[in-house]
Amino acid sequence: MHNANRFVRMNKQTLTLGHSPDPDDAFMFYGLAKGLIPTHGFKFEHILQDIQTLNERATRGELDITAVSIHAYAYVSDQYALLPSGASMGDGYGPMLVAKQKFSREEIAKKKIAVPGKMTSAFLALQLWLGNDEVGRIAPRAPSVAKTGNGALGEARPTFNFVVVAFDQIFQAVRSGKADVGLIIHEGQLTYQNEGLVVCEDLGAWWGRENDGLPLPLGGNVIHKRFDPPTRKTISDILTASIQFSLDHRPEAVQHALQYARDMGRDLADRFVGMYVNHWTLDYGERGREAIRRFLGQAFERKLIPHRQELEFVT
Repeated sequence: MHNANRFVRMNKQTLTLGHSPDPDDAFMFYGLAKGLIPTHGFKFEHILQDIQTLNERATRGELDITAVSIHAYAYVSDQYALLPSGASMGDGYGPMLVAKQKFSREEIAKKKIAVPGKMTSAFLALQLWLGNDEVGRIAPRAPSVAKTGNGALGEARPTFNFVVVAFDQIFQAVRSGKADVGLIIHEGQLTYQNEGLVVCEDLGAWWGRENDGLPLPLGGNVIHKRFDPPTRKTISDILTASIQFSLDHRPEAVQHALQYARDMGRDLADRFVGMYVNHWTLDYGERGREAIRRFLGQAFERKLIPHRQELEFVT
């Protein structure tokens, strides 16, 4: 029965492709969305949802291909393999902690922090940053705080005070006093000053200082292991071709991405796209792979993820 279902799925050749409604992802998949590259008989149903939702869906194995946080990959690697392209890497920059006034790490550890989701890489980076010494030390892993199809998620229970807020509502949470500090991702890294806020720490810059200049691995694309290796490779090549097409036709691809550029004009959107769609996105390379190994390795050592993560890439 399982094989029959698989045959029907492959015969349909319509693949679900989950990604965020953001300028960088829209830019990346411009060629695919507009039918400008060969797709070898496959069709792609684009499913646009915020990264926390995509992370949760990945734990249930719902999508054929999806963007996930690198943090979330630690919980879905039994079902998904990493694609070599599609990475979002913070190369000297990344998620930021912002507030109405500048706070030290010691102060932030005692404040309420608005975060964009517990499975985001930003949240894991925050835990590593707070847990760097006795400030904000992370408590031992809680028993089975959530379930996946594979058993207990087994997250650590943070000792700091946080509230989960949709990523595009974090500025409002800080302005209204719902939170003292906001952990911002996406284009908020370029627009926070418009909100009258200041940066307390750039976690991407901090990570690079602490880790030999490696980029902070934030997001990647994964493909479900229900597809055999040759099929995974074919699909991987299609997605890489879409990214290359956008880089080769940048003005048109940026124009397409503008529809998802909240509070950004063309120049700012182009700058944001350049931050997260670049040579890292075409292929992680050895330094990119090392960055993931180190990020998830440190998380395991701090008991922030349940097992030491082996990386499985589509090759």
